[in-house]
Amino acid sequence: MTEETLVEEARTGTAPPVRHWPAFDLTGVAFDPVLSELMEQGPVTRIELPNGEGWAWLVTRMDDVRTVTNDPRFSREAVIDRQITRLAPHFIPARDAVGFLDPPDHTRLRRTVAPALTAHGVERVRDSARRMLDELVDDLLANGPPADLTAEVLSPFPVAVICELMGVPVADRQGMHAWTRQILASAHGAAGEQAREEMGTYFAELLDARADSAGEDIASLLGTAVARREIALAQAVGLAILLQIGGEAVTGNSGQMFYVLLSRPELADRLRADRRSRPRAIDELLRCIPHRNTVGLSRIALEDVEIKGVRIRAGDAVYLSYLAANRDPDVFPDPGTTDLTRSPNPHVAFGFGPHYCPGGQLARLESELLVDALLDRLPNLRLAVPPEQVPFRKGVLIRGPETLPVTW
Repeated sequence: MTEETLVEEARTGTAPPVRHWPAFDLTGVAFDPVLSELMEQGPVTRIELPNGEGWAWLVTRMDDVRTVTNDPRFSREAVIDRQITRLAPHFIPARDAVGFLDPPDHTRLRRTVAPALTAHGVERVRDSARRMLDELVDDLLANGPPADLTAEVLSPFPVAVICELMGVPVADRQGMHAWTRQILASAHGAAGEQAREEMGTYFAELLDARADSAGEDIASLLGTAVARREIALAQAVGLAILLQIGGEAVTGNSGQMFYVLLSRPELADRLRADRRSRPRAIDELLRCIPHRNTVGLSRIALEDVEIKGVRIRAGDAVYLSYLAANRDPDVFPDPGTTDLTRSPNPHVAFGFGPHYCPGGQLARLESELLVDALLDRLPNLRLAVPPEQVPFRKGVLIRGPETLPVTW
């Protein structure tokens, strides 16, 4: 369906057909074929996901995605108590969760943890993160090849780093990791909700224990903000859960990055030879890899809004696709090609607008440390199996290898 057709349908009172979007368990870094079809149909289409009710609009072009994320006429908070069509089978959002707040409440809540998540704040954990990573790579080398890079490095490293930033004691980190895996497994349904509740109880107790803390970790920042009655406990707990879960999404993202680099050895060799090119290359990898299945959280139009000639009416659910925006040919020439020298690269891998991923700076730091450590310390690192034999996780919201068999 062309853009002209969409405009004509809007003028005549009709709308694009609703496209059912099943949750495929895609392997490798294959781009979702349904999303590809929707992008070809036009900038604004309609979708139905496996769970929830009804249909929703989908916005895929970069300029429209940025518009929706920044436009107060599209509300996250209005999603609460609505059974919007969605990927996950269970949807019980915490009313005070930061993901379902709109400015100014959303802005006020995020401000409490901003000192820990700015570039300067993240630098505070660079040395400890590098030290933890070096220890993991030391163990990898000591145990010898072959190895599962996911189990040995890519999973434990982000867990350790986000727990360090959050202020979660070492003894509690494995339990935190188990809860996160349950929450991110879309197929687990009620078990994921139970894990979320248990994590929330844990953080409520941790924040209460940090009420008088002068620490720079996020639990201390949130705990003291609650004690000063700047934010509600439920809001602080919701933000802590979001940050903890988001921190571990690095496992999936970095797994896909190294899958790309090791399945195309010429790319890894280029980065080994030119360290200065690595930050730009990481940006391109972040742009290219398919971070998640289908789409994330929806928004609700609070009034009638027109996008590319299509009338979205008040009360309609709207999704946007950062994956599609990162493949917008008007922004990225030859978008399906992984070009490690691409510049400029205004990707939206960490989102855009008020709900920009608060852990984006941390995720970038972890990616840089992982690329440096693994490419420099293991110059012969390569896949131990053909790329098509690398197993990818099934029934999950965040895509990535279940295991990444390597040798050197």
